[in-house]
Amino acid sequence: MKTRIARFSIFSSLLCVLLMPVQSLAQDRVVESDSHRFIEVADGVWFATGTGSVYTMSNAMVLVGEFDTLVVDSHVTPAAARALLDSLQVITDKPVRYLVNSHYHFDHAHGNQAFPAGIEIIGHEFTRAKLNGDIGNVLTENTFKSFSDPVPATVATLERQVAAESDPTRKAELTERHRVQLEYMNAIAEVQPTPPNITLETKMTLFQVVANGSREIQLRHFGRAHTGGDVVIYLPQEKVVFTGDMMLPGLAYMGDGHVDEWPAALEGLKTLDFDIWLPGHGPVMRTRDPIDNFQAYLRDLWDQASALHRRGVSAEEAAQQLDMTSHSMVRAVGVDPRAIRRIYALLNN
Repeated sequence: MKTRIARFSIFSSLLCVLLMPVQSLAQDRVVESDSHRFIEVADGVWFATGTGSVYTMSNAMVLVGEFDTLVVDSHVTPAAARALLDSLQVITDKPVRYLVNSHYHFDHAHGNQAFPAGIEIIGHEFTRAKLNGDIGNVLTENTFKSFSDPVPATVATLERQVAAESDPTRKAELTERHRVQLEYMNAIAEVQPTPPNITLETKMTLFQVVANGSREIQLRHFGRAHTGGDVVIYLPQEKVVFTGDMMLPGLAYMGDGHVDEWPAALEGLKTLDFDIWLPGHGPVMRTRDPIDNFQAYLRDLWDQASALHRRGVSAEEAAQQLDMTSHSMVRAVGVDPRAIRRIYALLNN
């Protein structure tokens, strides 16, 4: 495993093309392993992102104390979670005591089973119900399948591209992409949804011993938003909050969202006193502007989709027709059909 300490000043692009412009980072300390990049945004507060050698899909947060470590979110597969756990040695030798799930979605919680026996997994009551199978089966639901079912086709396409490529540099790049996606495809089969064994409804506070006393860690649920059980992890002394997918630099996936209630949950987020927010996807954020922008988008989307629903326009047609380009994070007409199907389902209830 390689270790590198550097100064970080350039954003890496992430997952989707809908990310909004953000302020440049301050000079945060960065430590890298083969699979992960750890950015220290406050003493003992690390933002973990994948380097690309293992398919992680989501970000994580790591809180290092005097005697133990707390991890927020476990990535997309047990293999990705094991890579994260192995990588922790570049920033700490303290054992993991807690894992917190920001929500139940596969890319944030399907690594739960890889964490050591005996650690406590904490999440919202709804997250436990989903991962425990009390509310549906997360492995057969549209969210998991819509992202995971296309993976074999992606692997096959990359294999053909590797075979056809003659340029050595490009061939090496494609070969690496094929390896990562093939390993991801094989890792999906290992997943056994593993629920939290400690739950909260609206708030839980933990205290972690650190060099200068204790770190207060607030777990807050402000209402239904990206899912029915989003939890943000707030550090009042450090003025840092991990938002999961309830708030991203750009548009969040809405296939399980409560678009009509989401803006109110974000009002709760805005009551917290923070200077830095760490999203479930995307870079470290140091401006609150995207929160207002996303609230405006959500309200507009709900109103426009509701009007089309009342007129009898199908969800598929509405997804093609909706023009949200008045919002700065949108570049083209049309909306993810999964979001509109979800809005229509809420309107039909």
